[in-house]
Amino acid sequence: MTMTGFFHVYQFLGPATLMPLAAYGWWRHYDGDWNLAAVALLVPVIHAYIVPGIGTNVLGMWAFNTRLKLGKFRPHHGFVFGSATALIALMCIGAPSPQLSAGTVLSTALLIGAVLLAVNWVYDALALKSGVLEVYNQPWANGAGPWAISGDYVIWFFGVFGVIYGAGLRLAESVLLVSSIPLNSVALTALIVAATLIIPTLGYIATSWLRHGHSGCRPRTQRTMEARTS
Repeated sequence: MTMTGFFHVYQFLGPATLMPLAAYGWWRHYDGDWNLAAVALLVPVIHAYIVPGIGTNVLGMWAFNTRLKLGKFRPHHGFVFGSATALIALMCIGAPSPQLSAGTVLSTALLIGAVLLAVNWVYDALALKSGVLEVYNQPWANGAGPWAISGDYVIWFFGVFGVIYGAGLRLAESVLLVSSIPLNSVALTALIVAATLIIPTLGYIATSWLRHGHSGCRPRTQRTMEARTS
């Protein structure tokens, strides 16, 4: 099977297999507490509908080359990303920690962030190389390869996302298991998702201004002459 063929198969087989495993795994991890399991499952799914949905169909920064699309966005992408992300986080998080400890929160957040950064950098670079994914950022316009193109955004949208997601899971454990703070799983999910949308986006924009002199939120319309002729 070619790399392109793998991505076309995985986009359906992956979430169909991994989402039930992640749901069962988180349910077991939290001793049948679906409130906590729902936070772990829904945050990456919702995030992966909002950020790539805006990036493709609103900003035009990305495009998926798949048969099933809504504009430039594949409608099942939230589950493609969310199922694998939830399962990876489950393998990284360790035992539940109801007492909110700075050390536990930090170690969990950094581990999940680092693993998600590494896995998704490889995934996106290979997806770019295969042509399944297109990203029209400054490195693309400069004629850079798939690793540099994906490297322009992975730290923020996968690494920092993972840090916030991991810290959010520890916060959810503390709030839902022992705290008297009046927040339910819906409110916690919304709070964590909001943080994963705002913080990485602001960081990416600030970094893009420093590196490229623009926000990085508008597609580069063409490659440079050197890139087109190389």
